[in-house]
Amino acid sequence: MYLPNIYQKFAEKYPNVFKDYEQLGTSCRDAGPLDAKTQNLVKLGIAMGCNSRGGVMSHTRKAIAAGATPEEIFHAILLSLTTIGFPNMMAAMTWVNEVLEGPPKE
Repeated sequence: MYLPNIYQKFAEKYPNVFKDYEQLGTSCRDAGPLDAKTQNLVKLGIAMGCNSRGGVMSHTRKAIAAGATPEEIFHAILLSLTTIGFPNMMAAMTWVNEVLEGPPKE
């Protein structure tokens, strides 16, 4: 799976913190009944609420890997409209499109 360069550098510089962070994420995922696809759609919603470009892109990739369809992902984005507002929803839609369409062609 794609990992941003800054994420990889963090893991190299702080391996113990990174290991603990990864374990915390695993523990949180294992603590409840939601399947991986649902977990990643929920985390996509949280990332949208934080206006986190990296989080939106990461959880889009993870949701796709867990079996989410583009339609399900765009529905999750649309659901954010009345909570985070039109401009933030459109930003999230742009970031998801970047993942789905790949890097811009020059």
